[in-house]
Amino acid sequence: MATAMPSETVNALKDLAAYIESQLGQDAFDVALARGELSLRCRPSSALKVLTFLRDDSQCQFKALMDLCGVDYPQREERFEVVYNLLSIRQNLRIRLKVPTDENTPVPSATGLFSSAGWMEREAWDMYGIYFSDHPDLRRLLTDYGFEGHPLRKDFPLTGYVEVRYDDAQKRVVYEPVKLTQEFRNFDFLSPWEGAQAVLPGDEKAEQAPEGQG
Repeated sequence: MATAMPSETVNALKDLAAYIESQLGQDAFDVALARGELSLRCRPSSALKVLTFLRDDSQCQFKALMDLCGVDYPQREERFEVVYNLLSIRQNLRIRLKVPTDENTPVPSATGLFSSAGWMEREAWDMYGIYFSDHPDLRRLLTDYGFEGHPLRKDFPLTGYVEVRYDDAQKRVVYEPVKLTQEFRNFDFLSPWEGAQAVLPGDEKAEQAPEGQG
């Protein structure tokens, strides 16, 4: 069972939310404390300014980027969000920054502010196709070279596009269109499975004796 957040922490987050809103003005919006978590949003053009403020301001000091990830909302005009989870060790507080963007609008790389952003931005690019401008080495991280698409997008097919295997005849790795060995979409999961018809040694012992015997 989750424990309630201490009142002093809640008060500190409320004060910090008001302070951030007063200092950043139009660069940040939706500054709010919900379910014990402080979060805010900003446009991609303001992302580095907001991150720099949160890291360097004496009342913030969120110097550790704990996580950076992407989120996909296909129904939105700006379908992606880049989410930064920051920790202030000195203040013992956390904050979450969300930056909405679309498939064509790049988000400036935070690698110049947080060295930990390098691989996390590569993962967001690989999985979602979110482009980070000025990243020093924006390559795929988890998928193979030549991979098509971005696997964590909600519209990415569950079976993928191609499968990879080693061909003994060609002595190399080959890419082939996905071929399902069984058409799962049309499979009747309600039909009973038919077992082996042959009687295996020992099975005769399981036969029930006629009523009145045994």
